[in-house]
Amino acid sequence: MIQVHNLVKKYGSHRAVDDLSFAVGKGELFGLLGPNGAGKTTTISVLATLLPGDGGSASIGGFDVADQSDDVRRLIGIVPQEIALYPDLNARDNLNFWGRLYGLKGAALVSRVDELLEMADLTAQAGQKVDGYSGGMKRRLNLAVGLVHAPEVLFLDEPTVGIDAHARSKILTLIGDLAAGGLTVIYTTHYLEEAEQLCDRIGVIDQGRLVALGDKEDLIRQIGDEDCIRFQLAEDRIATLEAASSRWQGFIKIGRHKGKVEIRAADGASILPELQGWFAGQGLVIEQLEIDRPNLEALYLNLTGHGLREKVSE
Repeated sequence: MIQVHNLVKKYGSHRAVDDLSFAVGKGELFGLLGPNGAGKTTTISVLATLLPGDGGSASIGGFDVADQSDDVRRLIGIVPQEIALYPDLNARDNLNFWGRLYGLKGAALVSRVDELLEMADLTAQAGQKVDGYSGGMKRRLNLAVGLVHAPEVLFLDEPTVGIDAHARSKILTLIGDLAAGGLTVIYTTHYLEEAEQLCDRIGVIDQGRLVALGDKEDLIRQIGDEDCIRFQLAEDRIATLEAASSRWQGFIKIGRHKGKVEIRAADGASILPELQGWFAGQGLVIEQLEIDRPNLEALYLNLTGHGLREKVSE
């Protein structure tokens, strides 16, 4: 459904999108995961024909984004990060306005608006001005507006920014239901848990470049499957621990990092009783114990040198 080949978008000498390539299948929920400033919004803007590219190519539904933009626009819906609603209108009037822009009218428009209000759980508040809505209600209506013309492809740019956990959960459930119904979705986020929960595949983006691509399990395998147990231990005790731990089931290796001992194991939880027994036998107490399991945050840190919550320079 979506093909992106060596896409480039520049602002002066800065490449906000840098030789980006990926494909999204029909009915797939594809995530672009990266911190603010990584190039996610710029990528979406080029694909949605809001910005011209400066190199490479992209197509949606077989139509070239640059040369057949009108055909592309008929296929897509976009839910921007900023709320794109008229605050002095109510929910129904907002949906009616955008529906008419897409050529809907009469009974078809009324039916579609009623359907979307129910989907967004806003039927009871349909006559209230949007200015009085909560952040979560505005986000749900923003999503409904992007769907008013029943697009085949939906771009969602950080659709849960600035809302509480309950409202966020409702938005994620709505998006999951839409994808389950066959809609093709590109979902940008810097929230690791959202990408893990929702996306069929994830493209990890950093400074405009795609640094990893695959499903959650594929990506985690890139940093290995082992757990890491960290704790404080005096230097003169490490050799004794190493001799003991080499006999533990699932043990992989022992090392030292940033002043702490690290034990790598296939299953950290299974090693813990052995470790606790060794400490007890030595008359010691485990200090500053941590267990890290492989996850996308660790992958991102390994690939880029910074975390997902860190804004990268534009």
